[in-house]
Amino acid sequence: MSEYQSIINITMGAILAAGGWFARTLWDAVQELKTDLSNLRVEIAKDYTPRNDFKEFATEIRTMFQKISDKLDNKADK
Repeated sequence: MSEYQSIINITMGAILAAGGWFARTLWDAVQELKTDLSNLRVEIAKDYTPRNDFKEFATEIRTMFQKISDKLDNKADK
């Protein structure tokens, strides 16, 4: 009986050790992902177009479209 108990203890110890290693590996991976996500947020924010630049660009585009529209209207009248 004592022999079976030792086998059970060793088996359970090995299973728990493997489970602990797996849990630790997952924990480290999650922490690394959190760090990577924080760094990504910083990098993405650097690439955003500032609102004022976009407004200026949109105004230029609208002006160009208006000029094209005016030229087409004049062309259609002839």
